[in-house]
Amino acid sequence: MLDYYIADVFTHERFSGAQIAVFPHAEELNTKQMEVIAKEMNLSETVFISNIDNEQSRRRMRIFTPLSEIDFAGHPVIATAYVLAECKDIELSGAETELTLVQNSGDIDVTLSAENGQVSFVQFKRTVSPVIDRFTPSENELAEILSLDASDIDNTKYTARLVSCGFPYLIVSAKSYEAVRKAKFNYTAWAHSAAPQTAASEILLISPNTPYKDSDFNARLLGPNIGVHEDPPVGSAIPAFAAYLCSFRFTQQGTHSFAVDRGDDKKRRSVLNIEMDHKAQDELALRIGGQAVMVAEGKMHIPN
Repeated sequence: MLDYYIADVFTHERFSGAQIAVFPHAEELNTKQMEVIAKEMNLSETVFISNIDNEQSRRRMRIFTPLSEIDFAGHPVIATAYVLAECKDIELSGAETELTLVQNSGDIDVTLSAENGQVSFVQFKRTVSPVIDRFTPSENELAEILSLDASDIDNTKYTARLVSCGFPYLIVSAKSYEAVRKAKFNYTAWAHSAAPQTAASEILLISPNTPYKDSDFNARLLGPNIGVHEDPPVGSAIPAFAAYLCSFRFTQQGTHSFAVDRGDDKKRRSVLNIEMDHKAQDELALRIGGQAVMVAEGKMHIPN
């Protein structure tokens, strides 16, 4: 039997944020067994952790969706660090504890902040080399793809751009929070637009207007492979979004802090806290953090 935990990530409230399953002792599992378990859990991501030569501050992590293994995702980093601390697999050392999680994409440096011996915040570092292209569908095409009016699309301050930090996103800014929430992906409009020529398969729709005091932007992912009523986690798109913000001349060089929320009070709202070092260089350094809460723990039979 294997112990597992389910944490809600980028939230301080249970039954909100993103649900991530973590198996902290998965050393004896093979890839096929991990695939079977992830499909059985049927969450956005399931994480399998193994020790590295008994090093206290390093762990190997593999991430699976119900369909396949993925090389990187942000939400599982937060969940894994939080769960390892909560189940006492790592020892908290004062106000801050350093941890390295080894993903398929490379090492991820993580800092766990603690108050009164309990994890209060988890932050990880990423350095990316973004590629940005201004070739995007027209304003009218974007509106049709998103089932919005052309007047809902921002074509003045945050214009649409294609941004890739390993995975391309078509980033589009809406003028209002309401437009982000009501948008619906139109498959026919997508197929007949210039969008398929961009190589992006997902749209990150954002708005700098949000009714929540703890965030600066509201974000939502839409695309041909995302269900019409889905509101999936946006963590993997955050590096591209940070690079998008840095691509505008009015973004001053220096360190910027901001928060992005996903969903709403009825749809598992998440809040991601980001710091970025804008230095007009090819590489962009980021720190992405948030809170997590434990929701469930249990045991699972090991598949054959």
